[in-house]
Amino acid sequence: MSHPAAHVPAAQVSDAARTMLESDTASATLGIDVTRAVDGEAVAAMRITEHMVNGHGIAHGGYLFLLADTTFAAACNSHGPVTVASGAEISFVTSVRLGDELVAEAVERTRYGRNGIYDVTVHRETGAGREVVAEFRGRSRTVGQITS
Repeated sequence: MSHPAAHVPAAQVSDAARTMLESDTASATLGIDVTRAVDGEAVAAMRITEHMVNGHGIAHGGYLFLLADTTFAAACNSHGPVTVASGAEISFVTSVRLGDELVAEAVERTRYGRNGIYDVTVHRETGAGREVVAEFRGRSRTVGQITS
């Protein structure tokens, strides 16, 4: 069974992050586009589709979490060793609606030993400028190589 490959541009994405993202069927299926993943930072975008909207007519929070988590994964894997989440939390600042184009930006706050802390801001552009819709903090753990 064939799965869509994530769109990963050659420039501004480390080899380690590209390798991980090219096998990330979940993110690719949702149309997440990672445009940068180097030196502990990452940028990704996703458009909210009709399949992501809940019974209140707003985007389900799990999709915002997934966008932020993918961006966090790209940032913490940009250094090279296989790194996974050891925990994460998100604060939803405002609702997101059908058709919104979201951009997530991850920044490494610190790495110590095999651990790291990353912050991800998710926003959309409006007529008034950039509007933050969610803030995410991820904790990472470098585990080395994962074998199937």
